[in-house]
Amino acid sequence: MPLTTTAYDNGDDLAAYTDSLIATKDSRVADFDTLSFQEKAGPQYRRGQIRYVGSGATGNHDGDRRILPSGGFTFSNMLLPPGAEGPAHTHHDVEEAFFVLEGRVRVGIHRGPDEAEYRTLGYRDMIVVPAGVTRSLKNEGDTDALFCVVIGTRKPQVPSYPAYSPMHGVTRD
Repeated sequence: MPLTTTAYDNGDDLAAYTDSLIATKDSRVADFDTLSFQEKAGPQYRRGQIRYVGSGATGNHDGDRRILPSGGFTFSNMLLPPGAEGPAHTHHDVEEAFFVLEGRVRVGIHRGPDEAEYRTLGYRDMIVVPAGVTRSLKNEGDTDALFCVVIGTRKPQVPSYPAYSPMHGVTRD
């Protein structure tokens, strides 16, 4: 359920309402389990999701009360250890934005198995990827990379993995 203005509109405690709108860094945890199924394709796919608003497409985190409910987008941080990758995948229903906070992240835009363009993004660089465009990520540095991930819907559909992605055919179970 998205955030509401009911308590605000009804004149309830403004301090408590304000607190319900805040997700602090200290209250966040890097969840390395939510994407751990991808490690079946290799240890380089180990990465941590730090959720703030909503839960993204690949996990069910309805029980995590630290997450601010999403009304129209998700917002998380992704922690990529050195050498870690986000495999080629496609969100068919929604655009996705990546904004680098720490480190350097190589992003790939793929058009089939034989055509891809790569760019390396650093501090405060950003890429927005439209719905239907296949993308990948990799930390090629020797320190952790941390970047914001914004997905333009409350609950995205589970992405698909093209046949050339190492994740193709990998399941959560």
